[in-house]
Amino acid sequence: MIPNRETFENAYSGKAPWDIDKPQQVFVAAADRVNGSLLDAGCGTGENALYFSERGHKVTGIDFLREPIERAKKKAAQRGQAATFLVMDALRLDALPEQFDSVIDCGLFHVFSDEDRQKYVAGLAGVVKPGGRIFLACFSNEEPGDLGPRRISQADLKAAFADGWAIESIEPVRFEVRSDLQGISFSPGGPKAWFATIRRK
Repeated sequence: MIPNRETFENAYSGKAPWDIDKPQQVFVAAADRVNGSLLDAGCGTGENALYFSERGHKVTGIDFLREPIERAKKKAAQRGQAATFLVMDALRLDALPEQFDSVIDCGLFHVFSDEDRQKYVAGLAGVVKPGGRIFLACFSNEEPGDLGPRRISQADLKAAFADGWAIESIEPVRFEVRSDLQGISFSPGGPKAWFATIRRK
């Protein structure tokens, strides 16, 4: 299923299933591999972005909805972090005036249609410095059922980043979701996901 804007607006009218009040563990585990300035594409309420800001990175987080960005700005102010948060469509990365050493994508890539996926990757090529890396977590085709976002295979990732990129690794991981979700069930231990490290040539 390709979610639409209303799907996300509804999710953020309360507390989204993926809003766990802390960074996703897969990004914490990869933190020592993340270098320099950082873009969080589809940052939501900012937990991953703020984690890297606390580690000393110059961080910009973008999301296409105002509500999660306002929450992220509030968290940054409360925590004394200088992270920048912008309301911006990730399909318009050409509007960003800078390039980054690293990009993190926690659950954004898997929301796009095939056509939009191509636009997104093309936009990433313009904002990632040569030699820079993308750290990308997406729902795996090994997660059973069709609840939640579209499933992504390793072949999908390799095809999307075939031109101008080198995929350094794709590892099986788990997404963390809120423990108090009602009527929503994924694999025990959390939804199965891929964690890809992709370098700009």
